[in-house]
Amino acid sequence: MARKKKQECKSIPGWLISFGDLMSLLLTFFILLFSMGTISLEKFHMVIKGITESLGGRKVIHESKILNAPKGVVQFPDMYPKLEKKKRLKKELREIQNILKSAGIDTQIQSHGSNIRLRLNTDKMFPVGKAYPYSTVIPLLTQICDRLKILYLPLTIEGHTDNLPILSGKTNLELSVERAVNILKIFIKCGYPEKILSARGYGEYRPIAPNDTPQGRAKNRRIEFVIDVGG
Repeated sequence: MARKKKQECKSIPGWLISFGDLMSLLLTFFILLFSMGTISLEKFHMVIKGITESLGGRKVIHESKILNAPKGVVQFPDMYPKLEKKKRLKKELREIQNILKSAGIDTQIQSHGSNIRLRLNTDKMFPVGKAYPYSTVIPLLTQICDRLKILYLPLTIEGHTDNLPILSGKTNLELSVERAVNILKIFIKCGYPEKILSARGYGEYRPIAPNDTPQGRAKNRRIEFVIDVGG
C-alpha cells in the first residue's frame, strides 16, 4: 500500500486571498491618484495659455517658473469681451435714460442673465389707441438707435398694453405688434442692422403690474428694448 505523502505546508485560508486582492487594488488606486495629482509645469502652462488666448488675452505669465514667479506680469487688455460690451451698454443705457427722463418719459433698466431691458412707458410716446408715435418722440427713438447700433448687439423691440378694450375695435395684441413694428421701421431707417433686429407684441398677456388699478395699467403700457449681450 502506497504511503500517503505528507503535506509540507498548510493551505492559505480563502479569506486571505481575497484580502490580498483588495490590498493590490487599493495600492493600484492610490498610485493612479498620485500620478494624476502630479503637475507638469509645461502642460500646466500650455493649458493656461490656451484658456487665456481663447478669452482674448495677449500676454501670460513668464514662460518659465510659473509657480515660482508671484510677481509675473499678467496683461489681459482684450479679456472678457462680453463683459466689456455689457459695461459699455449699461453706460449708454444710463445716458439714454437721462435723455428720456428730460423728455418726461419714464424708463427702467433691468438686467437678467445675458439680456438687458430698457423699459419705456408709452403714455407720452403714443396717442391713446394709436400705433404710430408722436412726431416729437421720433427724434428720441433715433437717438436710442444711434447709441445702440454702434454696439452691434441683437435687439428685440417688444410692445405691451393694459387690458382695457380699444375704441377703434383693434385688439390690444394687434396694437402692441403694430407699435413694436413701427419702432422697428424707425430703427431700420436709422441704420440698425436688420439681421439682428426683431419686433414682438404681447398685448395684455405679459403684465408687470395688476391691471385692476390705473397705476398698474399705466405700468403695463410699455415698450421694451431687449438687448442680448451674449449674442
